[in-house]
Amino acid sequence: MAVEEEGLRVFQSVKIKIGEAKNLPTYPGPNKMRDCYCTVNLDQEEVFRTKIVEKSLCPFYGEDFYCEIPRSFRHLSFYIFDRDVFRRDSIIGKVAIQKEDLQKYHNRDTWFQLQHVDADSEVQGKVHLEMRLSEVITDTGVICHKLATRVLECQGLPIVNGQCDPYATVTLAGPYRSEAKKTKVKKKTNNPHFDEVFYFEVTRPCSYSKKSHFDFEEEDVDKLEIRVDLWNASNLKFGDEFLGELRIPLKVLRQSSSYEAWYFLQPRDNGSKSLKPGDLGSLRLNVVYTEDHVFSSDYYSPLRDLLLKSADVEPVSASAAHILGEVCREKHEAAIPLVRLFLHYGKIVPFISAIANAEVKRTQDPNTIFRGNSLTSKCIDETMKLAGMHYLQVTLKPIIEEICQVHKPCEIDPVKLKDGENLENNMENLRQYVDRIFNVITKSGVSCPTVMCDIFFSLRESAAKRFQGDLDVRYTAVSSFIFLRFFAPAILSPNLFQLTPHHTDPQTSRTLTLISKTIQTLGSLSKSKSASFKESYMATFYDFFNEQKYADAVKNFLDLISSSGRRDHKSIEQPILLKEGFMIKRAQGRKRFGMKNFKKRWFRLTNHEFTYQKSKGDQPLYSIPIENILAVEKLEEESFKMKNMFQVIQPERALYIQANNCVEAKDWIDILTKVSQCNKKRLTVYHPSAYLNGHWLCCKATCDTTPGCTPCTGGLPANIQLDIDGDRETERIYSLFNLYMNKLEKMQEACGSKSVYDGPEQEEYSTFIIDDPQETYKTLKQIIAGVGALEQEHAQYKRDKFKKTKYGSQR
Repeated sequence: MAVEEEGLRVFQSVKIKIGEAKNLPTYPGPNKMRDCYCTVNLDQEEVFRTKIVEKSLCPFYGEDFYCEIPRSFRHLSFYIFDRDVFRRDSIIGKVAIQKEDLQKYHNRDTWFQLQHVDADSEVQGKVHLEMRLSEVITDTGVICHKLATRVLECQGLPIVNGQCDPYATVTLAGPYRSEAKKTKVKKKTNNPHFDEVFYFEVTRPCSYSKKSHFDFEEEDVDKLEIRVDLWNASNLKFGDEFLGELRIPLKVLRQSSSYEAWYFLQPRDNGSKSLKPGDLGSLRLNVVYTEDHVFSSDYYSPLRDLLLKSADVEPVSASAAHILGEVCREKHEAAIPLVRLFLHYGKIVPFISAIANAEVKRTQDPNTIFRGNSLTSKCIDETMKLAGMHYLQVTLKPIIEEICQVHKPCEIDPVKLKDGENLENNMENLRQYVDRIFNVITKSGVSCPTVMCDIFFSLRESAAKRFQGDLDVRYTAVSSFIFLRFFAPAILSPNLFQLTPHHTDPQTSRTLTLISKTIQTLGSLSKSKSASFKESYMATFYDFFNEQKYADAVKNFLDLISSSGRRDHKSIEQPILLKEGFMIKRAQGRKRFGMKNFKKRWFRLTNHEFTYQKSKGDQPLYSIPIENILAVEKLEEESFKMKNMFQVIQPERALYIQANNCVEAKDWIDILTKVSQCNKKRLTVYHPSAYLNGHWLCCKATCDTTPGCTPCTGGLPANIQLDIDGDRETERIYSLFNLYMNKLEKMQEACGSKSVYDGPEQEEYSTFIIDDPQETYKTLKQIIAGVGALEQEHAQYKRDKFKKTKYGSQR
């Protein structure tokens, strides 16, 4: 979801590795240990929470989190909480990184000191304020200065304990006076419109004295300030919660008698610094924040067209896409946007076939085929991750969840056995798990996504043609991807493939490691499998699987997923769980009488239906077939004074749902839209607000069947696995070319050197693959021209934005 900015879309995303915390303060009790978890927050809105690590002052989390950021924000914050069974969990400390500072820590493991947290320091949001100083003649003819302070509105105030009922106090303060006034309370909104004006006398009479009734004291205006405090009106006995303040000295009115601006709310400085920063411990983080500024599609046509014809360039090493792989420091940097771009335009199979065929021709030993970290390997990895995610879910998720929940002992290393464990029993437990996972994998061939099968067919044909004397190479070329780089890593680290919500505990992690090693070896079809294990206990365990039936099952599976003309698996499609979790829904009014209240429910989406139930595992209370979803859109906050709401529109009514945070709401809207995109009766218009009290709040129409008043948001790809913006990926590729411009120029020099000099290569040029210097030079010239044109557009946009941006404006 992009933020629009005058003809340009801005996409924000963040990828975070939460490592570990160290030296947390001890618990003030006999135990001294704590049960801690970490949250990720956009300002103060929680968007992710790690698992709880029990009984530790140095908890290791090892969790990854990625999200698209659907709104503007000031701070990316991390809070360490200590779980309390009987009371609200307590905050130990926080790390808050300003948006402007995120690039300082880009993709670097960094230790951050935890900072003290109190209510006065937790602020977010901004205030729109107008001040005017005017002269007024009193009844006695004396000139008096009056200050008019107008509080117009606020935006982005925090939600406190699930609600926000804000009001503002406006105080004129100086060395000898303090005069306060207060706005009305605005209920259930964190974007309140106050539009209230308060008047203060800046010059005023002295106290009455016998000397004169008309002595006036001229106040020093420069020493006065206006202070605006925002509060949340609370029903709790502890009083109202402080939301933030701003202080404006009246000397801003020196140049002009009126002043209007937007201000960020600031924390209240009350001098409470009871703890040094080091006293709270530290947190290790790796943060990658990306901001893509994307122009309209026509700006990218030259570069995009050059990239998309890469598969047809002879030789492929002279193509724009291959050149990107050559100049990037890491191959995966190039692979991620290239794969997404080619998938979006339906050209991934010919592109990967071309670069794979070129790599096979350069390979001398069939045993090393596709074993390196080449552009081909990284592109296939990324394709499998994108196109095969739901295939993994339906194949492995049930058995992985069982392993995580049941905790059967599976340790087979005699040195690591715990007291009371039996080696034979553990071996049998592990053998059963391996057998079950092996069977679900080898029987899943018909569910393998078509795009993966087409790529595997191409790999198999290229390998068999290159190494005609090796009958097994057509299998190993495919198994090196599907087993070694797809199933085995997913078993080893299920949280990275969305098979589990968090990093697994040490015992389960060990079980999955042993299973992954065995499955990897079974799938490799190597000649001497026992010898492939460094550990003797693994070789002993593998004797269970030294039967021909396992090799035959692997070959049958590989034959099925790499044969052309497979039957369409959609005809026998199983329900695939796409997303699930707790949300709050409003009663739909299916009963004629009854309260339309809000209730927490467990929602579950498959490629067949969208259901909700009281709790996970219960029978569904309501089901919406996917074909009955006519649109999925945001719901305006004004409808119920609730944030992060969206609506699932059905033929008879709309289901109104509140997600836990803005990231969750975006995820649900995206996946529900994608899975229902092909429905024949999808709406083109909708009502952005609810139907309440006999009319639509948006257009005021009184009939509940009145067609919508607002166009539905742009369609997404029908393929539920892929939500790709082609222009955004081209912008990312432009950024990479721009970043490595010096290497592009070096590659041009290398082409020139190769064309005129046939001797040994200079060392600085030897890293590039250049099969045809003239073709490569021609493509490089086009790339540099395309990148230069886009660079000029970005520079012009920055200049225009700088000219238009006014200090104190909302922007």
